[in-house]
Amino acid sequence: MQPLENRIHYKFRNSLLLAEALTHPSLAYESACPHFDNQRLEFLGDAVLQLIVTEELYRMFPEFPEGRLTKLRSRVVSRRALARFATAIHMGDYVLLGKGEESSGGRRRPSTLADAFEALIGAVYLDGGSAAARELVLRLFQSEIGGMAASPEERNPKGVLQECLQALHPQAPAYRILGESGPDHRRVFLAEVSWRGQVLATGKGRSKKDAETRAASEALRAKLWEKCAAVPGTCHLPLAD
Repeated sequence: MQPLENRIHYKFRNSLLLAEALTHPSLAYESACPHFDNQRLEFLGDAVLQLIVTEELYRMFPEFPEGRLTKLRSRVVSRRALARFATAIHMGDYVLLGKGEESSGGRRRPSTLADAFEALIGAVYLDGGSAAARELVLRLFQSEIGGMAASPEERNPKGVLQECLQALHPQAPAYRILGESGPDHRRVFLAEVSWRGQVLATGKGRSKKDAETRAASEALRAKLWEKCAAVPGTCHLPLAD
């Protein structure tokens, strides 16, 4: 479990809590330990996550009414979003599954990843308290929540792109700043986004973050991965292992 602790930058005092968070009900059933699985921690983690995200959005958007805040929160804590966050920390590598669940592809199943992620938040809350849980959640969700601050009315293009691609393969898209130009007071950055060794698009912006966002938007427009699937041999994007 230490590699996962390194990934989330949190060391558990009680390692049994982490083990419980990673134990899928299928393994608990097969090992005849029905009360040692991550379902109770998932229940707790869901509530903790909702509170942390709600509080942060309430602070960030003081002029927004309840309805708009609810929509923003749903973007962050949806099952698909949680599965994406879990994939980003390679959580599927550490989930403990029963043989049947393992053989049926449970390690990459979005529902399994989302449940385990919520259980992890619950475990951190019990182990380190509300401050530790809040620090972890806001650090892992920094990009998503930051995208909302820049564009609260639209979904974050980087998040949407990652969601689309990770529905095909767990590897996340990678961003790289190719260069910059212009005078100091009007710098323009050029960024590219690639996935599994294939460049998907480039974008320009007044900041590195803006350039990456524009590259993601262009990649969503071009949808190169769909063209590769539709016309085999037209590019070198590996869509499956």
